[in-house]
Amino acid sequence: MCPLPQQPSHTTKSPRAVFPDEVPSGSSLQSDFAQESIFAFPPNRDTLGGTSYFIVRNEGNILIDCPALDQTNQDFLRSHGGVRWLFITHRGAIGKTAEFQQTFGCEVLIQEQEAYLLPGLTVTTFRQEFTLDVATQVIWTPGHSPGSSCLYYSELGGILFSGRHLLPNQYGKPVLLRTAKTFHWPRQIQSLRLLLEHFTPETLQYICPGANTGFLRGKRVIDQAYQHLVSLDLPALLRIEPLL
Repeated sequence: MCPLPQQPSHTTKSPRAVFPDEVPSGSSLQSDFAQESIFAFPPNRDTLGGTSYFIVRNEGNILIDCPALDQTNQDFLRSHGGVRWLFITHRGAIGKTAEFQQTFGCEVLIQEQEAYLLPGLTVTTFRQEFTLDVATQVIWTPGHSPGSSCLYYSELGGILFSGRHLLPNQYGKPVLLRTAKTFHWPRQIQSLRLLLEHFTPETLQYICPGANTGFLRGKRVIDQAYQHLVSLDLPALLRIEPLL
C-alpha cells in the first residue's frame, strides 16, 4: 500500500518557494511582487501531515497554520523577518501555536468558534471575514470544522490558502472531501458556493491546499482554481457518503 501523500518526512527539509518559476504579467499584478515571497513547509506530524505556508511581505509576514517547531523552520522564519500574524485555518492546524506565539511574539488569528481551543493565548478572532490589508483577507468557510477558514491573497491573480476546506484529489484537482470527522457536510458545500460567488476566474487563479500536497505531483499549487471549482457538481456532492 502506498503511503498517504501528506505523510510527513522523517528528514528535516527546508521550506520551498511556491512560485519559483512564475513571471508576473497583466495589469492586475503589482510590479514589485517577488517570486520567492511565498513558501510551503514540509508536512507536519503535529497537524496530521498538514502543510503550512509563509507569506513574506513589507506589511508584515503571515504564517498560515503551524509548521513543525524545529530549528530549521525557526531559523528560516527569523532569516525572513519573523512572523507578524499566525493564521489558523481550522482546529486541526493549531499544532504548537502557543510556542510559536511565545517564540516570535506574533498575533494569532482564528475564527471565533475555535478560539476556545487556545486558552491563555492572546488571539484575534473574527466571525465572517477579517481584512488584514488591501491584499489580504480571511473568509469563514465552515463545514470541515466549525471555524474552518481560508486566507485570500490577491497577488498573481488571486491565491486561496484553503486549509482542509479544499484539497487536491488523486488527479491534482481541488475537491471537497467528506470524512468521518467532517463537522457539517451541507454547510461545507454552501461555503464553496459562497466562494464561487465571492470570486471570479480573474480573481482566483491558484489554491494552496493545507494537506494532500503529494497529489500535486511536484507542482506546488493548483492553478486555474476558479475554473476547477465551478465545474464541481455540488448537488451530486451532497449525496456522497463519508470516507472512513
